[in-house]
Amino acid sequence: MTDSTITITASDASHIEKLYEFGERLSESKDKSQNVKDYQGIMDAAKTSIKAKQLAAQLIPRFFKFFPELSSQAVETQIDLIEQEELAVRVQAIRGLPLFCKDTPEYLSKIVDILVQLLAAEEIVERDAVHKALMSLLRQDVKASLSALFKHIGTVEEPSTDELIREKVLSFVRDKVFPLKAELLRPQEEMERHITDLIKKSSEDVTGAEFRMFMDFLKTLGIFGHKAPSERMKELVEIIEGQADLDSAFDVTHVSDTDHIDRLISCLYMALPFFLLPDERKLDLLKALAEISPFTLPQDSRQILPSVVQLLKKYMPRRRSGEEMNFTYVECLLYAFHHLAHKAPNATNSLCGYKIVTGQPSDRLGEDFSEFYTDLIERLNSVEDLTRATMKKLTQGMAEHNKAMAAAKSDEAKDSIKTQKQNTTTGLRTCNNILAMTKPLHSKTPSFIGDKSVNLSWKELTKPSVPSTTVQAGVKRPAAAANGSGNMAKKGRGAGGLHNQLVNRALEGISYGGRGFQ
Repeated sequence: MTDSTITITASDASHIEKLYEFGERLSESKDKSQNVKDYQGIMDAAKTSIKAKQLAAQLIPRFFKFFPELSSQAVETQIDLIEQEELAVRVQAIRGLPLFCKDTPEYLSKIVDILVQLLAAEEIVERDAVHKALMSLLRQDVKASLSALFKHIGTVEEPSTDELIREKVLSFVRDKVFPLKAELLRPQEEMERHITDLIKKSSEDVTGAEFRMFMDFLKTLGIFGHKAPSERMKELVEIIEGQADLDSAFDVTHVSDTDHIDRLISCLYMALPFFLLPDERKLDLLKALAEISPFTLPQDSRQILPSVVQLLKKYMPRRRSGEEMNFTYVECLLYAFHHLAHKAPNATNSLCGYKIVTGQPSDRLGEDFSEFYTDLIERLNSVEDLTRATMKKLTQGMAEHNKAMAAAKSDEAKDSIKTQKQNTTTGLRTCNNILAMTKPLHSKTPSFIGDKSVNLSWKELTKPSVPSTTVQAGVKRPAAAANGSGNMAKKGRGAGGLHNQLVNRALEGISYGGRGFQ
């Protein structure tokens, strides 16, 4: 006998023999509820030797349903076994936990809570047992198990109080649950809707990376598939919109908050391909994109640029098309394009036909993208012609406003004219910005604007010192935050925050020759 062999004493053997007797009598009994002493004897033996504890950890859950009057004691005894020093005892006790719920589903949430606390176990074999136990519960009752799991991820109303456990649950859901969605989410539509609702609640309080994970998963569900009705796609966009908090202006005083930036970039990146928002929300999205673009990292810029270029093509008309142009959209997109391209210049080679050499394979200089360049130049020329024509009208309009102001007699009339003059001034700023940003883009090797030489037109009109237009929002997680959007309060993880500034839309509703400013 080696030193590592467990010596079984006569006392240990006696305990094990009794456990087998208790188990046999319970198995053979037709009315097991009459065998209370046998079940009590099993729980008593759980406090003796290691081998007895292991055997008791199997027997306690097996006969649990027959003794409801001893249920609390049985669960507590099993938990005591889970907390033993001996790894073998702990693992056996963990494996037995799903059996508590097999015929007594009211215990499922409690057992999930116990297993969730064990996700942080250090021993690999112990963690593996926890994972298998949780998967067993998911297969028993996926709806209740998912609800119990997501409770530990947290929501705004009921935030998670243990960050380590929260991270472990998120990892488990990502690595074990999501890959088995086809097996677990049955019936499909009902359970896909259930997990979507759980994710929507939890996504109010997540990091940028966590939000990407959730959205990537949702987009794989059948209810959001390519045959899904438009309202389903709208639902996804609304989730993204809520996370982006488009009613709050981006606050440059918090650019050091990397998660705040990451979260907003994630939302913009996911929203741009859809772009199904109403016009007013599109404007909010594009303004947010423009304001965040100077603070993106090169890898983010490279990801977002293709969507920005596609939107530029959508909103910068060809000369011969007769399309109308939304000047503020174009200003936002050009500003974002310059700042993103400044971070990843060679990405524009395959997108716009430029010839920018960085020495990287991503330059793709050996490929012919000249048709993209031709298309871009045609659109730039068209935009510049439309912009100059509109500037002429705006300048003429300013002269008319000045005459009208001199002739106005009532304060109401003067206020109305003053508003029109402000709209015209903002329109001129927008046009000047567009021309300043289109000019460098004509070159085959353009220099992208990556500084503050262009001031976004609406930023100059914002007056953050006026109390009625500035509301201090709370800091992002760990403290609570509420946006001013009229939607439910939303938190985001990480330090920093967003000041909820009401955007001054001086040009909204003004149209010149059918080509609107917003």
